[in-house]
Amino acid sequence: MELCAQLKPHVGERGVLTKGDYEYLEGLTKDALEKARLYPGGTGNNHTKGILIRPGGDYPSFWIRDYAMSLESGLIGKEEQEHMLKLTASTQCDQTWITAGGSMVPYGAIADHIRPDDGMPIYFPGTYSYQEQGNGTWGKAPPYDDQFYFIHMGTYFVKNYKNKEILQGEIKGIKLIDRMEIAFNVPPSHQDNGIVYTTDGFRGVDFGFRDAEQITGDLSFPSILKYRASNELAELFNLLGDKKKADRYRSIGEKIQMALPRIFADERGMLRASTGKSHQADVWGTALAVYFGVLRGKDLETACKTLADAYKKGVVAYKGNIRHIFTTDDFNGSTAWEMSESAKNTYQNGAYWGTPTGWVCYAISKVDNPSAGKLAAEYISDLRETDFRKGKGYGGPYECFYPPEYKQNPVYLATVSCPYGVFKSMRE
Repeated sequence: MELCAQLKPHVGERGVLTKGDYEYLEGLTKDALEKARLYPGGTGNNHTKGILIRPGGDYPSFWIRDYAMSLESGLIGKEEQEHMLKLTASTQCDQTWITAGGSMVPYGAIADHIRPDDGMPIYFPGTYSYQEQGNGTWGKAPPYDDQFYFIHMGTYFVKNYKNKEILQGEIKGIKLIDRMEIAFNVPPSHQDNGIVYTTDGFRGVDFGFRDAEQITGDLSFPSILKYRASNELAELFNLLGDKKKADRYRSIGEKIQMALPRIFADERGMLRASTGKSHQADVWGTALAVYFGVLRGKDLETACKTLADAYKKGVVAYKGNIRHIFTTDDFNGSTAWEMSESAKNTYQNGAYWGTPTGWVCYAISKVDNPSAGKLAAEYISDLRETDFRKGKGYGGPYECFYPPEYKQNPVYLATVSCPYGVFKSMRE
């Protein structure tokens, strides 16, 4: 089965946005994207000789994952994509090294973010300093998700522009397709089932949208990303005429798909974030697994019903934005995740985010389309209320918020680009 068929959302459902709301979201996404662009030679101190796309808000650099998660919006041009793809490839770690803080950057690692002023890669969250990165607070290894997002960047470019030749092009003496394979093998994974894992002693961040949390053991979110990446590599090698490698990567994807519900599903069908610390049910990961087509049959139905029930009970969403964890699943009264660098109900530790709203709407729509439509309408209503284009005092889309007053990072791109990409796919 081709990747486009295998990973395309199961769109028997009706689109959950009205025409007017969809067009509003499209316009807001375009304008937030323009605010996120750093033009070379402009006020953003971009000297990389091409456009960079920031996450928005107060983030000054080019973040790989945020950009890759915005690609499905279809609003990023060919030249922009090619520049950011090649820049990311050129900063891939070419020699394993140990930071001054005692963390390791392994050969093949993809940067967490890249500075626009000098194009230097920063492999760890929490800093913009090449010399001071990797102090252990944000893991002893770079986050595990960026490697798989890099593969998605390359695959998306090849598929959209029918340009398989770029895969054979060399970047600093190494073919792009080879760099993608090297990246695929960076995150530590079990040999028998391909599941990504980490340890307390040498922890890596599972997913950068919760890099302030300590999550250990077998990890579901990067394994879901690895599932997609394995199928993407399988398709790329099919394009290149290498059936052996295509079969190999397809087999890895099948093993991950079989292992995910067996290892991570709780009694409600939700996928837990991990098997170690912070092993609570992961709303974002479960919804993404539905959207990617990882969950099938009874596993799929159960997970979708649980998400729909959680929405109707008011334990997962507020004004159309989504928590990482059900409010009923908080670790205790002091923290949502078991271990966090953030106070409860701030940032990644219990605040509400728009980034996963599309995934959750999609999952709920499989069992309860009216509820999915209601959630989507609430999301759009909040965006209309806070829309930065209304002038001073308005900053929506925000990165995250919590009532009544906590808000973080205005004009945050993924809050609109990621859901827009999902809603767009549901209309096609």
